[in-house]
Amino acid sequence: MTTGAPVLLTVTQLNTYIRSRFEEDEALACVFVAGEISNFTDHYRSGHLYFSLKDGRCSVRAVMFSRYAGRLRFAPEDGMRVIARGRVGVYEVSGQYQLYVEDLQPEGVGALSLAFEQLKAKLEKEGLFSAGRKKPLPKFPETVGVITSPTGAAVHDILTVLARRWPAARVVFCPVLVQGEGAAPQIVDALRRMNRLNCADEIILGRGGGSAEDLWPFNEEAVVRAVAASRIPVISAVGHETDFTLCDFAADLRAPTPSAAAELAVPDRAELLAGLESLRARMRGAVAERLESEKGRLDGLTRSRVLQSPLEAVELRRVRVDQLAGALSAAMRRRADAAKAVLAQSAGRLNALSPLAVLSRGYAVVCDSRGRAVSGTAGIREKEKISVRMRDGGLACTVDKKTENGFGPGKAGARRDE
Repeated sequence: MTTGAPVLLTVTQLNTYIRSRFEEDEALACVFVAGEISNFTDHYRSGHLYFSLKDGRCSVRAVMFSRYAGRLRFAPEDGMRVIARGRVGVYEVSGQYQLYVEDLQPEGVGALSLAFEQLKAKLEKEGLFSAGRKKPLPKFPETVGVITSPTGAAVHDILTVLARRWPAARVVFCPVLVQGEGAAPQIVDALRRMNRLNCADEIILGRGGGSAEDLWPFNEEAVVRAVAASRIPVISAVGHETDFTLCDFAADLRAPTPSAAAELAVPDRAELLAGLESLRARMRGAVAERLESEKGRLDGLTRSRVLQSPLEAVELRRVRVDQLAGALSAAMRRRADAAKAVLAQSAGRLNALSPLAVLSRGYAVVCDSRGRAVSGTAGIREKEKISVRMRDGGLACTVDKKTENGFGPGKAGARRDE
């Protein structure tokens, strides 16, 4: 664009010119800008990140395209202080200059450390690290699954310890990459395949030590979720004693080293044999002690009077039986005599109440023509035939006359029928 007479420009021409001036400036081709993220937007369809960087006075718009955003190890968010590397350019459509970010790092902390803490907090909130989800290891596993690199020292250490401690266990080995871009998918696939085939009683997942970048596949969200979802108990043995990965929190047991994982996975045959020998010795001692005790008891019984003179014991029991029989007979006689006395008293009382006893004293029982006993004259009519029961027999009579006040001179009550 030359100087001199004014030139009429379109908006597009103006924005294109300004853009070219920005692109020609080498100082703006690669800049590092520190600031606080605001107005953050993650365009999930395209994968582009849109945000602003601000300090105490100013702000600048920024965009990070998906090809760069996919490399981030952490999740940017509003309020996070970062250092952005990129170039300054102009977006012609709006005429606004902005920062095209190619790399983003948290200010004051590494990206991997921040990503670790962010994912840890997320998964912990979901309960993936809960102690209640941990599965117990089998005491005597028949098959141990091992997922690690086929070339590292970890697999050699694991196999050596397993063979020494528990040679009866069968080992199913699944070789995978343990670092680099393709490591995480291979680890996830190995875990899922072992669970699908149900080919192990427990799984050792691990590798030797290394840098944070080397160990990062064991912090990938897909790997951590696969460990937590495993139906087969998983022992995590990643790195050395001071190294921690998210797989350690999700696994059913964390071992400080691969060798330690193998020791935790199987029992020690030597220790078991020593324990069995100790139990055998204790059992023998207990049996010997019991035999001595029972032998002493038997000796005491054989010296007893009963076993030495069994007939004497029988005679003593016989005398006792005779004594009991005599006591029983005496008791029965006393009981019978008492019963006789009670019976005699009852018989006397019954005899005193008997009608026959009354008749023997001169009284009689009068019955009407229907055979019913009567106690007065009211129930008898004149000329009625009645019967009279006396002590030694009965009379059949006919009533000639009734009197109200008993028998008197010239007042016959009845006459006897011949």
